[in-house]
Amino acid sequence: MPSRADISPVPLSLVEENLPEAAARFGDSFRRTGFAVVEGHGIPADTIGAAWEAAKRFFALPDEVKRRYHQAGGAGQRGYTPFGIETAKGASLSDLKEFWHVGLDLPPGHRFGGIMAPNIWPDEELPEFRPALQALFGALQQTGLRVLKAIAVHLGQPADFFESPVQDGNSILRLLHYPPVSPQADAVRAGAHEDINVITLLLGAEEAGLQLLSRQGEWLEVPAPEGSLVINVGDMLQRQTGGQLPSTTHRVVNPPAERRHLSRYSMPFFLHYRPDWLIEPFVENSAMPPITAHDFLLQRLAEIKLS
Repeated sequence: MPSRADISPVPLSLVEENLPEAAARFGDSFRRTGFAVVEGHGIPADTIGAAWEAAKRFFALPDEVKRRYHQAGGAGQRGYTPFGIETAKGASLSDLKEFWHVGLDLPPGHRFGGIMAPNIWPDEELPEFRPALQALFGALQQTGLRVLKAIAVHLGQPADFFESPVQDGNSILRLLHYPPVSPQADAVRAGAHEDINVITLLLGAEEAGLQLLSRQGEWLEVPAPEGSLVINVGDMLQRQTGGQLPSTTHRVVNPPAERRHLSRYSMPFFLHYRPDWLIEPFVENSAMPPITAHDFLLQRLAEIKLS
């Protein structure tokens, strides 16, 4: 069994009660591990419960029904992506998962309408799916803004620094289903990778399997007490901070033999900058040139074989 990463939960209420303390505690955790664990995230239990139920009901549908909601050529950005497509950067075997993506609902004529595709909804099969996922999307977006406030202060920026860059951001809520694993499986549920976005907020990490790669090259379990929210730094924020906050390699390993017959579900929220935001490192003399969030996303989607 791998050791556990040294990550102590941080109450999210500290952001409002003592912002400098929240900035220090989140900053320390992110700098050391690239991860943080939030307790008391404040997202209502019924909001989370409704989303879990909707996700499980969708993934239980027949394969031919689910595939109606797969958009060929859509880079997996909306709707359903079938089992065995996404592949970790540099890996030869695809991950053992299927997923659904929900993005921001833009009004007609929005300036990002040509970049951020409209959502796809399985209203015919599951009319409760749309409202459940829209509610969770909004709640996670607001939670992410609270964490970004602490990160901004930790980096010596104004507390509202990230509000404009993530407004109308190309954020995605992913519903993940890892089916039971065959004893003969060569691949893992999610191969070693880094996230593309600014920060990721993950519900469902209580189920064992999520591991991070330490700077010493050791795989460590990410401790996630029941009801907590796991957050990790993505490549966009790593680039923006000139590497001060690392986007840590992580994976989801296959369960032990006695649990391989069970599915695993999780719901990561990938919080993104708006497409035209220029990712330009805070630090001077950075070797990384500026790049827009949209161009960066396109590069990375090609690397993981979604486009």
